[in-house]
Amino acid sequence: MRRKRFRNSCTIEVELESLTRLWILRLLVPLHGHRKFINEMGYDNDEIAAQFDLPGIGLDDDFNAAAARKLLQQSYQAAERAGEKLTLPEPLAENLHKLMQLVGLDDAECQLLGFAVMLNQHRYLSDACDWLGSDLSLSKLSYTLAVVLNISQQSIQEALSSRGMLAQSGLLTIDREYKNVLSSKLELLSSSFAFRLMNESSSPIDWLRDMIVPSQAPHLTLADYPHIQDQLDFLLPYLQQAVQGKRHGVNVFVYGVPGTGKTQLTRLLAQHLGCPLYEVASEDDDGDPTEGEQRLSTLRAAQAFFENADALLLFDEVEDVFNDGGGLFGSQSTAQTRKAWMNRVLEENAIPTFWLGNSIHSVDPAFIRRFDWVIELPVPPKSQRERILRDNCGSVLTDQAIKHLASCEELAPAVVTRAAQVIGSLQDQFSTEQLSSALQQMMNKTLIAQGHAGLHQDDAQRLPNCYDPELINCDADLLWLAEGIKRHGSARLCLFGPPGTGKSAYSRWLAEQLDKPLHIKRGADLFSKWIGGTEKNIARVFQEAKEDKAVLLIDEVDSFLQDRNRSQHSWEITGVNEMLARMEAYNGVFIASTNRLEGLDSAALRRFDLKVKFDALKPPQAWKLLLNYCLSLGLPMPHDEWQTEICKLDGLTPGDFAVLARQHKFRPIADVKTMIDALAAECALKEPYKRQPIGFV
Repeated sequence: MRRKRFRNSCTIEVELESLTRLWILRLLVPLHGHRKFINEMGYDNDEIAAQFDLPGIGLDDDFNAAAARKLLQQSYQAAERAGEKLTLPEPLAENLHKLMQLVGLDDAECQLLGFAVMLNQHRYLSDACDWLGSDLSLSKLSYTLAVVLNISQQSIQEALSSRGMLAQSGLLTIDREYKNVLSSKLELLSSSFAFRLMNESSSPIDWLRDMIVPSQAPHLTLADYPHIQDQLDFLLPYLQQAVQGKRHGVNVFVYGVPGTGKTQLTRLLAQHLGCPLYEVASEDDDGDPTEGEQRLSTLRAAQAFFENADALLLFDEVEDVFNDGGGLFGSQSTAQTRKAWMNRVLEENAIPTFWLGNSIHSVDPAFIRRFDWVIELPVPPKSQRERILRDNCGSVLTDQAIKHLASCEELAPAVVTRAAQVIGSLQDQFSTEQLSSALQQMMNKTLIAQGHAGLHQDDAQRLPNCYDPELINCDADLLWLAEGIKRHGSARLCLFGPPGTGKSAYSRWLAEQLDKPLHIKRGADLFSKWIGGTEKNIARVFQEAKEDKAVLLIDEVDSFLQDRNRSQHSWEITGVNEMLARMEAYNGVFIASTNRLEGLDSAALRRFDLKVKFDALKPPQAWKLLLNYCLSLGLPMPHDEWQTEICKLDGLTPGDFAVLARQHKFRPIADVKTMIDALAAECALKEPYKRQPIGFV
């Protein structure tokens, strides 16, 4: 990818110093830049002509080009005779000497870097280079620089080599892809870097101050990362040894959706190691985004500058280099176009480096295998989300609201902390109820803007007040089953039967009896459009349930665990295989619910400890449930004659009662007759579907 040309930071209007005069004269005379500088009508740049006291400035009709060229030749010869002892100006010469010792540059590399800095900062020198034309190839470039600097062409070629110290340190690279003017072929880190080398007698770290930024102190603790504590227990001592032993090639890749605390984690690790952390900036000093290739060069320079220090580096937003290709024609990323160079960065870096990204999908496997440690930082499990909400929003949210918000699996910590900061600044102006509502609305809008479904309504997740497992018609004793699971601690259950018969409600009740959170997933939620994404989703939901010690319910599992013999795509088979493996390895309580047992994979059925059939209510259960709901809704208690009516209803389920309870909020039920008529209407709606065959006839 072609890099933008830096703007010159300053313009030299005073008399040129001797070395710059000599370089310009070499560009004009032996390299024939005078052909464009001097023409029959005058000079292309009168200011430069004045610097060499050339005749005829401003004279168009009486201009003598031959006389001007002759005088220019004489000026060149005089400058060459006096040029043997010329040196770079201060403080540039002093700064280059520091770099020579710090990075290990040789004389040719120092002279070449000095010329590149002067070229970036001197307008006259840059203009003179432009007169050589815009078609400089690599061979022409090395020849030109050899003449200007009076160094052998071989030394120039070695200094500009991709294996040379200038390129390896990122201080100076060349554009190998395009023919261009000389000033655009030589690529420094930035104009600000050139300005500081030219004008500031300071430490090398100061030269990078807008490109390498000292990291801020963390505001979290390792206690905020219990979901990856098992990895941190090994990573911290490994990094400690790497820093103490000056080990090269140490790289840690941390990825996860935005807001999960990746940057905070690296700052915490640096704090615990007692090492300063420096971040590679993603913006230049004008606030414009910095291209990936320049950021990599900055990283290489920082590696060289910090080599003898106990420090750590952070390269955030790795998409700038690993995923900046694509586009209409599928161009390669910066890392792929410079694959060998990138591999050396990962294998030879002197300072341990953290690489942070939102995803790992687009990273070439050849790069991934070169990272010492790859950590996925997911949204924290429910228990941790609840703690974060209490710590940040406990003064505004009720306990019920906190639990409701914590049930949203996409709610990243940064979404919570940002919303809490905004609401916290308004506490003196609004009531607690208003702040609570605004806080939840802010989080919901942020989640939707991120492409998530937003916060679900809590009512749908709550058991009805009159729930009673004895009023469920199934082929197992649900109370006895709950007691057995409580004693043993683990179970794999398959609950099947018609919709509304109480499968999901029993799962919620069972989780309450076990005093465990309930994680609910639908089979369709596990599918991913990415290769390997479905398997990753399955692994994630089981891991989250394990970390939360939760009951895991996968609803509508028939959409997922279909018979592999009927599968038409390989990803369907691999998804089922992953599910079976996770089911078998899971030591908690796993529940799968489905309306139809037919069509489920036979191997999956064998892995369930118990398959429980749920069905429509028996008449005594229907009557008892009617009594309970009338009491709950504040209706008159039904007389015994209504028992005959309720028992006539075919296919009545607990779900039908739940539907009427929700309707009662906006369309109140006046009496028992209205209640039974409404239940009859619900049952009647099921009749056509019972009679119609499924499929084509």
